[in-house]
Parts: sequence; structure tokens; C-alpha cells
Amino acid sequence: MVSYVSLLLYGVGGIVVAGMAILVAFQEKLVYVPVLPGLTKAYPITPARLRLLYEDVWLRSSDGVRLHAWFIKLFPDCKGPTIIFFQENAGNIAHRLEMVCIMLQRLQCNVFMLSYRGYGASDGYPSQHGITKDAQAALDHLVQRTDIDTSRIVVFGRSLGGAVGTVLTKNNPDKVAGLILENTFTSILDMAGVLLPFLKWVIGGSGSKGFKLLNFVVRSPWNTIDVIGEIRQPILFLSGLQDEMVPPFHMQMLYAKAAARNRQCLFVEFPSGMHMDTWLAGGDHYWRTIQKYLEETVPEKKDDESKKDSELSSKQKVMKSSL
Repeated sequence: MVSYVSLLLYGVGGIVVAGMAILVAFQEKLVYVPVLPGLTKAYPITPARLRLLYEDVWLRSSDGVRLHAWFIKLFPDCKGPTIIFFQENAGNIAHRLEMVCIMLQRLQCNVFMLSYRGYGASDGYPSQHGITKDAQAALDHLVQRTDIDTSRIVVFGRSLGGAVGTVLTKNNPDKVAGLILENTFTSILDMAGVLLPFLKWVIGGSGSKGFKLLNFVVRSPWNTIDVIGEIRQPILFLSGLQDEMVPPFHMQMLYAKAAARNRQCLFVEFPSGMHMDTWLAGGDHYWRTIQKYLEETVPEKKDDESKKDSELSSKQKVMKSSL
């Protein structure tokens, strides 16, 4: 007769195996949530609804996927900083418009909002490999524009967007001036153990002890902790201490890893900030923190500097035309 202990072990083993099977088969659906429950994939509103000055931008990633984005300007000739905003994993860019409205006014900036593949009006299906290409396509588009100051491009990522932005910033040290991370995880491998505790024995990030059997089957590991130390641009860390999704110590670990090699790192905590509302709970302190960071990282050019740049550009054009 099978003992109760054996039955218990079989039961626990069955649950673990079932959890592993779910992780392997449906991991993209766990990591990426383009459609919120009860809603459609379409944008519930557009910037026009909020009377924002914007442009519909259509891009092609390097693997041919058609992408949609909104480029929102504070005013037509705004030469302030341009922020590439990478959103969290759930919903689409329209769900972030309320925050972006405030961002435009408080920071006097332009904002580029990209729909990852599979999100909003973009084609394709989300994956780490694909979204990395999408982010690069967005940056490449911006640096080719003539209506912005391309020396003042800053990446801002929240949660999953922080992982996306970290990779983009590391890969483009000459195009991205700075990086802002908010409530970002160390890796999806570590988050798997947070969201599904029974898997922490078989899955984990680079800081985990022992061999993690399932690490090799994770297709979107987003190992931010392994990338952050390679960034040399100034980094601002915004951490909501009431974050119910990503444990705040993840942000502390990212900061420690970055600051060990990069002296241009600033870590700011917001005691009442949760995962999605730190920008709201942080109030004036939140926006002043970012404003000061931008003033130091991408300061406004003085008139004489702008004039010199314009004269240099004119000379280069004359030289090219005479060749």
C-alpha cells in the first residue's frame, strides 16, 4: 500500500511538473499581456482625444515587422529633451497617456511611445529577441529626425520597459544620453520565483545559488542585472517602496550593480509608490527628481552654442555640395 507520505510527494511532484509544463508552453503569455482582461487590443483613446500634438509613426524592425508608435510634442518647435518611453508588460501605450500628459508639461519634453510587436496596432508576436529589435528601430527613427535635438535623447523604462530600455541604452552609447528606470526587475528568471514560488528551486537569475534546471528553457529571460553594469551613461533609479509586483530589493540590486562601475547613478525612493502609480504617489518630488536629472544629463543648449552648431552644419553642407 502506498503511504500517505508517498502520495504527498507524488502530489507535490505532480504540481511542480505541471507548473514547469505551463512555464515552458505558455511563458510568453505570462510575460507579455498586450490585451488587458475584458478589453480589446485596440487603443481605447488616442492623443487627439487629450488634445495633444502628435504624429502617428509607422516603422519596420530589422526583421520586417510593422510597428506603430506615437511621437508626441509639447509644441511644434520643441527642442527640449526627447524621451523614449517603454511601457510595462500589460495593456498598450494608450493606457499611459494620462501620465505622458503630465510628463510633457512638467519636463518640457517630447515623448516617443512605441507599441511593442503584438501590442496596440503593431504586428507580430512579442518576444525578447523581437522587442529588442523594435526598440532599436524606434531609436534609429529618432536619430534621423531633423525636428528634434538628437543629442538629448533619454530612455525611460518602467518594469518590463526598464529591461527593454537597459538593453537599448547599452547597445547605443553614442545615441542615448541617459537612462531612467522605474520599478524594474533584475530578471524574468528571478520574477518567476516571485510570482510562482514553487519554481524558485529550479529557476533563478545570476545571483541564485545552485544549478537552476529550467533556466535554459526560458525564452525571454531579460537579464537586466547582467546588462546594467555595462552602461556608462547617467542612470536614474526610481523605486516605489510599496511595489506589489516587483520586490523593491530588485531595484536596489540593479543600482548596486550599476554604481559599482558607473559613478553617474542616482537612486531615489518613494515610500508610498506602488508598481503602477509611483509617478502619481510621488507627486511633485517625483517630477522634480526627473527634471533635475534631465537638466544635469541633457542640459539646454545656450543660444551661442546653438548658433555654432547651426553654422557648423551649414559649412558641412557647403563642403558636401562643392565635392
